[in-house]
Amino acid sequence: MQRSPQDRLYAATIGTLAGFTMLLLLAPTAVVVIISFTGGITLKFPPPSWSMRWYAELLVSDEIIQPALTSLKVAVMATIGSGILGTAAALGIARSRSRLARILDALFMSPMVLPAMAFGLSLLLVFNMLAIRLSTATLVLGHIIICIPYVIRMVGASLQQLNPVLITCSLSLGASRWYTFRRVTLPLIRRGIIASGFVAFLSSFDNVPVSLFLADARTEVLPIKLWAILEGSLDVRVAAVSGVVVIATLLGLIAAERFGGFARQAARS
Repeated sequence: MQRSPQDRLYAATIGTLAGFTMLLLLAPTAVVVIISFTGGITLKFPPPSWSMRWYAELLVSDEIIQPALTSLKVAVMATIGSGILGTAAALGIARSRSRLARILDALFMSPMVLPAMAFGLSLLLVFNMLAIRLSTATLVLGHIIICIPYVIRMVGASLQQLNPVLITCSLSLGASRWYTFRRVTLPLIRRGIIASGFVAFLSSFDNVPVSLFLADARTEVLPIKLWAILEGSLDVRVAAVSGVVVIATLLGLIAAERFGGFARQAARS
């Protein structure tokens, strides 16, 4: 069927806006990745020559490897902690229709609403009031708090798709609540947990505001280290690190979509 001029104009407008949006989103990342293959010694676009030298530099640069390992360790622990606590909170909120559940839901979402710098400062003040010294533990705790909202939203979306009749049937047949959760509920919301874990890991790994306030002098994470390097010079290693992170993120997205249905869970939440 032939489309009317109005329909063609609408399609052209939407297509143009979508293309412009994609350009805004992808162009900065593409520029950084391209620069990371430069043969020069400064961040310059387009590169004067091409080389893998800066990726090779990363393999022997303890100045970057150690903060990267610290960020990886913190992100893994934050993902595990937020996954357990967020899933438990999502289960409690999804099964309750009380006003208290709605209040708790708003409270759990507050880290996503508050300005990141203000939230990091508030956590620092709380730890100071409790006389808790800054350490890796305080950093992990802060990251768990900011990651929990993502887990609650994505796991909650999976729970909304869960037919409550399945749980009722399991309980009516004599299964305990723990057995029902382990053999019925958990397998059905597994994709949501995997997808939320991926988002939580990324949110923790590249977080700056909370890390800036809660990391002690001995706990140096990768984003803050890269910022410090850029303040002193236009070191191309920063672009190389960004290239590694972009590639790892793309591979993670593919894996999350393959095993956790990431796109579907993100759309539901």
